[in-house]
Amino acid sequence: MNPTSSSSTEAPKDSAAATDASGDTVNNSLRPDLLSTPAPSPSTAAANNAATSSNGPEPIPAVPSPWTLRGDVYFFAWWATKASLKNGLPSHAYSPLESRSEYAAASTGTPVGGLSMVQILRYSESPVGPYDELIVVPGSFEYVREDAQGRRRKKRDVRITRIYVSQKHTCYNGRLNWNVPKHLARFDWTDNPDGSTSVKVYPHDTTSDETEANPSTVPFFQATYKPWRFAPSFPLATTWINFLGISTTLALPPLPRGNGSQGELPGTDRWCSIVPQQYSSRSMVGSFDIAQHRDVEGKLTGEHENFWPGLGRWQYGIKMENAQVDFLECEETWDPPRSNL
Repeated sequence: MNPTSSSSTEAPKDSAAATDASGDTVNNSLRPDLLSTPAPSPSTAAANNAATSSNGPEPIPAVPSPWTLRGDVYFFAWWATKASLKNGLPSHAYSPLESRSEYAAASTGTPVGGLSMVQILRYSESPVGPYDELIVVPGSFEYVREDAQGRRRKKRDVRITRIYVSQKHTCYNGRLNWNVPKHLARFDWTDNPDGSTSVKVYPHDTTSDETEANPSTVPFFQATYKPWRFAPSFPLATTWINFLGISTTLALPPLPRGNGSQGELPGTDRWCSIVPQQYSSRSMVGSFDIAQHRDVEGKLTGEHENFWPGLGRWQYGIKMENAQVDFLECEETWDPPRSNL
């Protein structure tokens, strides 16, 4: 029996992006009319993004939050200690665009470890249609926020550092609505004869092309998930880990604007905090094989043999089947500290 495979890419209407894995929709929860914290004037980032779209690719429609999505969620997790972060995060923790910006700078936070996770999602339903997603969450960050009196307070919350999606509409809207640092990628899925599922993710931003027009020929990430054959399914909500004293609040800094070939890389100018929610009535325990790609000569093409430093090849994980995922409006938005002094 031969494996069956599928590739989640969309053929753009314009010939300039004919090979792009795009299709995401825009939603701007950081617009002043949707802010939980009033802004004194319209977002300069939103204005600049609109101007760019009018002179370049066809504008991507805005799809405001809240979003309710449905699909399969695969994930494995680990606990990152402070000792493991003494030299900071590995270089592939951020996409190239964000790595050169304040998003990854010490001024916007220091990684402090804790519950870390990689998620791979196959959305069958969303406000912008089906798409695939890879999320890298390397634990929590400690950052500084000014209160109403201008006093600087230390906070600690979870942060997404790198994320790929298979279409431009979610890429554009995810960045504008919640500061989620999305970039495009091609996802290749294979359903294997033994009941396992494999995925390879080919980013658009690892090719040295600042317009991110085409996917790489080398996968950034690959994994195979196999459910445990006799393990029963069970309900699971990601917010239940709050009862263990672990926060699930994301606090995401403003994003830099990129030169995406489809106008899918807008920037933002305010922080956003949000608590995503995932629930499935049918979740299954399984194992992940996270041995990474090697070329024809057997040479590792990425930085780490098992994607992340310190991880072994085999990881326990979970598949949340037909899960409901809710991304509401930002609970709060705020300006960056006025000074780093």
